[in-house]
Amino acid sequence: MIHFPRVRQSPLRALGIRLAGAVSLVLLIVLVVYVDRGGYRDITDTPLSLLDSAYYAVVTLSTTGYGDITPISESARLVNVLVITPARVLFLIILVGTTLEVLTEQYRTNLRLTRWRKKVKDHVIVCGYGTKGRSAVNVLLENGLDKRKIVVVENSPAALRSAIANGLVGVEGSATRSAVLLEAHVKDAKAVIIATHSDDAAVLVTLTVRQLTAGKVRIIAAAREAENAPLLRQSGAHHVIVSASTAGRLLGLSTSAPPLIDVVEDLLTPGQGMALAMRSAERQEVGQAPRELDPLVIALVRRGKVVSLAEPAGLTVETGDMLVYVRDDRPTAAAG
Repeated sequence: MIHFPRVRQSPLRALGIRLAGAVSLVLLIVLVVYVDRGGYRDITDTPLSLLDSAYYAVVTLSTTGYGDITPISESARLVNVLVITPARVLFLIILVGTTLEVLTEQYRTNLRLTRWRKKVKDHVIVCGYGTKGRSAVNVLLENGLDKRKIVVVENSPAALRSAIANGLVGVEGSATRSAVLLEAHVKDAKAVIIATHSDDAAVLVTLTVRQLTAGKVRIIAAAREAENAPLLRQSGAHHVIVSASTAGRLLGLSTSAPPLIDVVEDLLTPGQGMALAMRSAERQEVGQAPRELDPLVIALVRRGKVVSLAEPAGLTVETGDMLVYVRDDRPTAAAG
């Protein structure tokens, strides 16, 4: 099932508000009639009780009007003209409005779903919205990707609600199922990020994505253990991020070279100071030494492979190269 970010209150909430309004209106009319019960006549010529007042209010507001209780005094008739008749109209508006609200909400949801299915293309699918999935989404948004280009596939209702609350389109279900990935239009996706809670699930999702897309969609998977990384690559993942070994390296750096961990955290934390970025080499930069360019270039990406500046191939910039550089990511610098 596909869930869209909510731009309006839910139909159940709207129904609850209207129901409370209708009940309050009925109680008000019961009170008005009961206070002036002497101005009404029953066909049995008995004084109106509280139950009779409630009965009269309900049948009058619902426009049933059996005529067995009628206003006879001028004050009662005046109250009927000024209070009860407008209340009857308002009561009907509440009932009809509730039905229209529910039907309209369903129509809008179906319309949004139809439009989304027609337009969704070159999007990024994030399988899993836990800590890794949320961090991946944040990076995508920080790099300028539109929220409408991100689709979250999540089996946990709580995590799915969190994704929807953050303005993302969510597909409810397990990413290991082909039907769920097809709902997310995996064949038209630009990339699939696999951030599941376990490595075995990541392998199964990777295999499913590769089978559905014939390897045409880039797959980036996260693995907890380094020994599972080769299996993920064999399953079809183009890139594998090993969270356990990466965390271990950072722990080692924090012990042996504490300042380095601060630099790494700065690079990975948005808006703190430094950030990694990538762009195409400009025409005037071709043939120059990467180390002499501004801003600081730390690597080249040539024909899909990373070229270190320490290698002979990385001494000069060639046509078609991508420059990996360190940019100033401070808020004041970005604003300027």
